Amino acid sequence: MKNKKILMIIAHKDFRDEEYFLPLEIFRRGGAEVTTASSKTGIALGVLGGEAEVTLNIKNAQVDNFDAVVFVGGGGAQEYFENKEVHRIVKEFNEAGKITAAICIAPVILAKAGVLKGRTATVWSNKMDKTGPKALEKGKCTVSKNSVEISENIVTANGREASEEFARKIIENLRESS
Repeated sequence: MKNKKILMIIAHKDFRDEEYFLPLEIFRRGGAEVTTASSKTGIALGVLGGEAEVTLNIKNAQVDNFDAVVFVGGGGAQEYFENKEVHRIVKEFNEAGKITAAICIAPVILAKAGVLKGRTATVWSNKMDKTGPKALEKGKCTVSKNSVEISENIVTANGREASEEFARKIIENLRESS
């Protein structure tokens, strides 16, 4: 995993702590270099009060500088559902065949960017809120109930309980792409 670079994109407010900090730790232990990006640089705040140092504004993210992109969920991820700059990032990573990953509600970002068409993915939902699965279906994606789903270069996970497995699958795919 040395020389592998991962771009983690989080909401500046209300990202899901476990979906950021646990994968971050696993990626670093695996030897990857991780850069955290958001809509603003500085300290981003998680739903549970965690603080993350954001060193890159998404406007400045260059796909050529990274091997994978990981979108973190949490309610704040909705700020990226219709964000054209984020959609550009998603499309460029996908077109380059690089790992494009999202957890919790963040797979909706991938669906809205148009990269899930004809694929299988998973997303967070509960009995009261079916927004995620509806968005994936609208993006012409088959919705899986698996905790982690891999479709070629795209890795999706359905929530914080899947954080560890999600991170490990990303590492496995990075190693295979070496």
